[in-house]
Amino acid sequence: MAFDYKREYKDLYRPGRKPALITVPPMNYVAVRGKEDPNAEGGSYQQALQVLYGISFTIKMAPRSGHAIDGYFEYTVPPLEGFWKTAGDSLFDPSRKDRLEWTSCIRLPEFATEDVLEWAKAEAARKKGAIFDAAEFLAVDEGLCVQCMHLGPYDSEPATIEAMESFADEAGCAFDHGHGRLHHEIYLSDPRRTAAERLKTVIRIPVAPR
Repeated sequence: MAFDYKREYKDLYRPGRKPALITVPPMNYVAVRGKEDPNAEGGSYQQALQVLYGISFTIKMAPRSGHAIDGYFEYTVPPLEGFWKTAGDSLFDPSRKDRLEWTSCIRLPEFATEDVLEWAKAEAARKKGAIFDAAEFLAVDEGLCVQCMHLGPYDSEPATIEAMESFADEAGCAFDHGHGRLHHEIYLSDPRRTAAERLKTVIRIPVAPR
């Protein structure tokens, strides 16, 4: 059976709807950075997703391409994720979509080194006739965060974020944006196939003890 990160790490990908503290371990991603409204039709965000999925599935299918990777194991490609901030500020304001800065990403399996990523970029470009240079290897160590499952449209996230901030305060912590620590979302639903009120999004926000 293919290794499924969502199944094996339920604390990271299937949190409850009530906020909770979690210490997130270091992990690596394939990532693309950008600035603009993510809803822009045919914009850079949509292009970034094509790059991320193209590379992720190239790595997953490497054995079928005849490419041997040390330590390779069968796995399910993890869900799309994103780190967000508003231009000029380390905070995330979802109401100012034209000012958003994002790092869209997909978790890499442990065997996927920077060399593996560079091979995948070249292989994806060769097969698909597209350019994958925007993709980068991103190592993230989030540490202490508050997280919970948000159910519903993305535009209703502020209410969930407010509840998370209240919980963090009661736990003796405060939001700790900046210094590379950003608002983080994990998208468990495909908005093209899921009604807005049924979308499931993990929201994770860095905190520090007061």
